[in-house]
Amino acid sequence: MTAFLRTSRREFIKTSAAVAGVGGGLTFGFFLPTGLAQAQGTAAFVATALAGHEVNAWVVVRPDETIVIRYARSEMGQGSMTSAPMLVAEELDCDWRRVKVEYATANQNLRRNRVWGDMATVGSRTIRQSQDYLRKAGAGAREMLVAAAAQQWKVPAAECTTSLGTVTHAPSGRSISYGKVATAASKLEAPKEPNLKDPKDWKLVGTSVRRVDIPATAMGAQRYGIDVQLPGMRYAAIAQCPVFGGKVKSFDAARIQGRRGIVKVQAFDEFVAVIADNWWRAKEALKELPIEWDFGANAGMSSASILDNLRAGIAATDAVVARREGDGDQAFAKAAKAKLIEAEYFTPYLAHATLEPQVCTALLKNGKLEVWTSTQSADSSLTAAAAAAGIAPENVELHAMQVGGGFGRRGASQDFVRFGVQVAKAMEGTPVKTLWTREEDTQHDFYRPISLIKLKAALDATSGQPVALQARVSAPSIMATLLKMPLRNGVDPQALAAIVDMPHRIPNLQIEYSKRDLNVPVGFWRTVGHSQNPFVRECFIDELAHAAGADPVAYRRTLLAGAPKDLAILEAVAKAADWGKPLPQGVFRGVAETEGYGSYTAVVAELSVSPQGEVAIQRLVLGIDCGHAVNPDNISAQMQGSAVFALTAMFMGEVTLKDGRVEQSNFHDYPMLRLSQMPKVEVVLAPTGGFWGGVGEPGQASIVPAVCNAIFAATGKRIRGLPLKNQGLSLKA
Repeated sequence: MTAFLRTSRREFIKTSAAVAGVGGGLTFGFFLPTGLAQAQGTAAFVATALAGHEVNAWVVVRPDETIVIRYARSEMGQGSMTSAPMLVAEELDCDWRRVKVEYATANQNLRRNRVWGDMATVGSRTIRQSQDYLRKAGAGAREMLVAAAAQQWKVPAAECTTSLGTVTHAPSGRSISYGKVATAASKLEAPKEPNLKDPKDWKLVGTSVRRVDIPATAMGAQRYGIDVQLPGMRYAAIAQCPVFGGKVKSFDAARIQGRRGIVKVQAFDEFVAVIADNWWRAKEALKELPIEWDFGANAGMSSASILDNLRAGIAATDAVVARREGDGDQAFAKAAKAKLIEAEYFTPYLAHATLEPQVCTALLKNGKLEVWTSTQSADSSLTAAAAAAGIAPENVELHAMQVGGGFGRRGASQDFVRFGVQVAKAMEGTPVKTLWTREEDTQHDFYRPISLIKLKAALDATSGQPVALQARVSAPSIMATLLKMPLRNGVDPQALAAIVDMPHRIPNLQIEYSKRDLNVPVGFWRTVGHSQNPFVRECFIDELAHAAGADPVAYRRTLLAGAPKDLAILEAVAKAADWGKPLPQGVFRGVAETEGYGSYTAVVAELSVSPQGEVAIQRLVLGIDCGHAVNPDNISAQMQGSAVFALTAMFMGEVTLKDGRVEQSNFHDYPMLRLSQMPKVEVVLAPTGGFWGGVGEPGQASIVPAVCNAIFAATGKRIRGLPLKNQGLSLKA
């Protein structure tokens, strides 16, 4: 295991004392394991000057030739803490074996005018939306190092080349390492538009590199938000009203204040907190605390009433038309002899169920606030913390810890930070860790929205191809409720994802949206709308193919004739899965293809179904074209992880409500996929280059419909509602 400090005690004290006189923008003068290094904040961050030189905000070069590359997003298992620095290192032309990855902090980002840009790790956009400035950061630093060497040698910079952290002047035979010119380079003006490599010249990008976070995770050295320990720390357990929108009416603190270790009982606008000298005591006392709630207007809400609301949306006359091509009404009217196919599809609320529950540790003292939390957006957490404490953001120190599962839960909501800071404010001068129970986390989530979608298609009597298709989506809006954003033309793009932008060649198309306000908090869940709407779209297309008597892949080939990338990934996966070749007796195939987050995916599922409804998945072939593949091994891992996530949700995932409250509470009634249930997964990487697509989320999109289409092939039973446990189906162990 890596030692905590590679420096003597005397050197450390000297370094710490010198920090106060060091300007911002410099990083560690010593090495810390990933999780601990991340939590050190500005004090450690500015110590870099004592052991290295910042060439630009992203790159620090140390005299021992170590290259520090800063990472401005969050790492929660998706691997971008490795892939993003690879882009910098590629253009920097350094030796990856000498690279150390360290976190940029939200505090420094604020103080340096957001030099690292957006710090949110959401929407599979870490690579696709930051690749340009990351590559320019590496290229700019390389040009500065070359310029410094050229000035020292008094030769034209154009005559110099770089490789593995060394500048070479071939005409004179001289070479010099980056570490020896870093001081001079750091004083030069950064180039405004550095030259980027042609992708054909990449040496690091496109190769499989071991993830930098894995050693600390595997060795138990990783530090998550739940692991934070501070001198004199107290612990808080919280209870929110079981009914969404309810408030605290009263509570009897005297009933528990005499219990061992109890420090304080405090009511806030949205919750009650019990604070103790350890969390278990706080949690157990909270269970015994008599709380009277004002349940409010939602006390009678149930899954049945919510479904009635969705059905009203299907029938509503005020739905918004999100996309119209041709004249669907006329096409349906003229298609008297055509086959008409109608179907209604349903997907439920889903919880995030992160392995690490929501947690925030905070200390408010002398007008300054320090916060330690697992977050997907460090700058959003800093802003939320400042607002909750009622102080300026400049007075907040945010320590973004490693994330023990996010999936969208720790991004936009920031309720866990607000609650943690409110508790710390009530205990000013004392650090307090506010940790949610699993039950509190499950029953007060920001859920993936519920959705009901009705579709109708008319098929040409001769070709069997659709001449018209109509779809209406009845669902709540994440953008309007969580983000409080006005909907452009009344449309939430996530509610209609993969439907409003379907690439299929259909001459008459109409897509409508009926927004429903259901009083259940909704948020971004891994793959968001692409986790549910491809199930609807691709299963309905399968229905059309079946009605036309056509092979599902051949049918899609015609529909995707004008979408070459969609067609290409479909063909690649069909080939890898031996589509069309005979299968063993009792085994059946299903296929689906989806585009999302800038990438193109396709899946072929092979499975059998027993008379008892046990689904045995023999094989999943998952394919993706994400344009440029930065770290192929990590892409494969994300695709495999997507299979775990998708199978869990489609077979077992469901959040239901009764009497205004969520019925599920923990993993016993909101179960996860077991290791014994995991099928064989084959990943087809088919990057075509020329664009930058996401990876963490799009991999899930095509899995659910491919499996459901295979189940239909096996049983003749069409799946139009999830989870499959409600259809009498289970995943065989």
